[in-house]
Amino acid sequence: MNTQPWRAKAACRGLDPSIFYPSADEEDEAAPAKEVCAVCPVQVECLEHALGFREREGVWGGATERERRRIIRQRRRAAYAAAAKRSA
Repeated sequence: MNTQPWRAKAACRGLDPSIFYPSADEEDEAAPAKEVCAVCPVQVECLEHALGFREREGVWGGATERERRRIIRQRRRAAYAAAAKRSA
């Protein structure tokens, strides 16, 4: 059973996975993968998967590992701020 049906619609399907795992977490090395992600119909689902499973390597949903860590921090801060606002 495929628990991630969005993968069947991914623009990266059938491509060489190595482009999504650059040797360095640098913008220029991630550019080819990000170009694929930019036109992918399931980019959001892919990114949410990576955030939810804390994928530590590669480009997922157009975001490098460093960018995903930043998104997680931003979401955490926003959740704390919203909780503080509700309790005030």
